[in-house]
Amino acid sequence: MTARTIRSGDVRLWSESIGDPAAPPLLLVAGDVTSSRGWPDGLAALLVEAGLRVLRYDHRDTGRSTHREFAAHPYGFDDLAADALAVLDGWGVASAHVLGMGLGGGLVQLLAVAAPDRLRSATLLCTHALGVDFARNWALARAGEPSPDEFPTPRPWFVRRGEEPSAATDLESALAERVEWHRLLSGEELPFDAAEFRRVELREVEHAGTWRIREPHPHALLPQVLVERGAGLARIGTPTLVLQAPLDPINPPPHGRLLAAAIPGARCAEIAGMGHALPGAVHGQLVRHLVEQVELVDRAEPADHVELVDRAESADQAERAEGAERS
Repeated sequence: MTARTIRSGDVRLWSESIGDPAAPPLLLVAGDVTSSRGWPDGLAALLVEAGLRVLRYDHRDTGRSTHREFAAHPYGFDDLAADALAVLDGWGVASAHVLGMGLGGGLVQLLAVAAPDRLRSATLLCTHALGVDFARNWALARAGEPSPDEFPTPRPWFVRRGEEPSAATDLESALAERVEWHRLLSGEELPFDAAEFRRVELREVEHAGTWRIREPHPHALLPQVLVERGAGLARIGTPTLVLQAPLDPINPPPHGRLLAAAIPGARCAEIAGMGHALPGAVHGQLVRHLVEQVELVDRAEPADHVELVDRAESADQAERAEGAERS
C-alpha cells in the first residue's frame, strides 16, 4: 500500500494505491461526505486478491484532503469529477476501470461523457441517472408525496432522518450514531454486524483525525445541476455495468434499471439483499460483478497499461519540493 498526495487545481487530494502496479487499475469514487475509508479495507483486499490494482482517494472536504469554507471556495460536480482524473494523472494511469457509488456514480457518469478515453469501463452502484431531478424528489419525499414520473423518490424516513442534526458530543456517541445510520441504510434482509461498521467508522475517524463532521457539509451545498446533463447518457460508449441494490433507500429500484436503459449497451445486475451500505455480506457479490466486468472489457481489447511516468514523477517532485519548503 502506497499513499500519495495529489494536486487538483488549488486543492490537495490524499490517495493510495493498493496491489500490483501492473494489474488492471480500478479507481474507486466514493459517495458524498465520504472519504477513501468509505470503501472498507476488507473489500479493497478482496479486489486485490482478485487481481486488480485498487486506487482510492479522499474527496475534497473529506479525510486528509483539502478542507475549506465552501462560501469562499465554491465548487461543483465537474470539479469533483476533475479530481478523479487528477488522481489517475497523479498515479500515472492512462485509463482505468472506475467504480462509483452514490454521488460517485454521478461523477463517473460525467467522466464517461466528458473523458471517455480515461475509462476502460464504468460500474455505477446505488446511484441515479444524470437528468433525474434529485432535489425535487427529495422535496417530494419530505412532503410525503410520490414522484410524478417513473423515478421513485428517496424513502421518506431516510429524508427525515438525513435532515436531523448530529447529536454526537464525543467519539463514542459519534461512533454509535454512525453505526446506527449504517444499520438503517443496510436494510433488514442481511444480518447486520455492528462491530464491523464500528471498525469501519473508527478507521475513518483515525484517518481524518477527528470524529466531527461539518454541518452542513460542503457536499450538501453543491449546485444541483445534474438534472441538466441527462442528454449526455445517450453518448456514452464506455462499457457500463449498473448495480442496483433492492433495499437502497436513496435510489430505490427501478433507478438502476432505468439508468442502464439510458446508456447504450449498459448491463444491469442486482446485488441481493443490499441497501445503501457496504457490509462484508455483499463484498463477495460486488467483487464477482467487478471482476466479470473487467474481464469482459480487457478480454475484448487488451488492457492499455501505458504509464504517464513523466506526469507522475512531476507530481512526486512537486510534493517533495513543497515538503522541503514547509520544513
